[in-house]
Amino acid sequence: MGGNVRTERARDCTILRDLIAQHARPDDTTAIDGMLLSAAGRAGEPRASTTGTVFALIAQGSKRLAIGERVYDYGPGQYLVASVDLPITGHYTQAPALGFGLVLRPAVIAELMLLSGEDEGGPPPSGLGVADASAELLDAVVRMVRLLDGPAADQAVLAPMLEREILWRLMTGPLGPTVRAIGIADSSLTYIGRAVRWITEHYDRSFRVEELARTYGMSVSAFHRAFHAVTALSPIQFQKQIRLQRSRLLLLSGADDVATVAFRVGYDSASQFSREYRRQFGLPPGRDAARLRDQSLGLSTSRQRPAGV
Repeated sequence: MGGNVRTERARDCTILRDLIAQHARPDDTTAIDGMLLSAAGRAGEPRASTTGTVFALIAQGSKRLAIGERVYDYGPGQYLVASVDLPITGHYTQAPALGFGLVLRPAVIAELMLLSGEDEGGPPPSGLGVADASAELLDAVVRMVRLLDGPAADQAVLAPMLEREILWRLMTGPLGPTVRAIGIADSSLTYIGRAVRWITEHYDRSFRVEELARTYGMSVSAFHRAFHAVTALSPIQFQKQIRLQRSRLLLLSGADDVATVAFRVGYDSASQFSREYRRQFGLPPGRDAARLRDQSLGLSTSRQRPAGV
């Protein structure tokens, strides 16, 4: 039995690889809303981005993502789930690489939970996780990508059905708690997700963790524990990651000098900004921006898709 399952998984990975190679576009979008296909011709150096809320499956090659002290590696037949939009560094470690992505929609997950009578309690799961794809999950992904070979009417009718099947396989798989938490409106993950969005949108502002915890109806200690469980960072560390990512994009555009960028993203001290920037990216801000412009890495478009894909 085990041999048959491995054979099916290997076959589906091969089919999926060929389909992605056929349909992948430069911007990774497809005719099916929420479905992404990516192709990378070579491995690259780690770069900062955000995950999006996504299911990402590798058909060929391998990828590494890191946030805080957590590192996630995944390769052919493995997938990543991101339940919160998190700041990460990531890169393909083996290429050529081909991947499938599906944006995770809370409303669809909540509907499936309602139909199945499932509920979820306890502490929030990690916002990121990696697991092996089952043969059933791979088969559903292959059938969804195959819709791109058919008429638009098939895509409109069948894609939502296959989205639900894929989500159900994820919800009943090893990362089920992470996926199910997305669909629970009053879960700890929901509150932390709101806090993450607030910090991301107001990254240049100072804030008190006590006030943020009170806003979401949590004690300071519970908020700290939940925030770290989901993001692997403290709220202040998370804000620093966002500030440094934004500053890198601003420096890459070349519109402002280092000191101006430091103040724009919320730093009171340009020297502190330079120290933390160098610690994060390995070079002083000005030199790093010049190197990126020379290499034309295109970081200004790196957030057009979830980084897990």
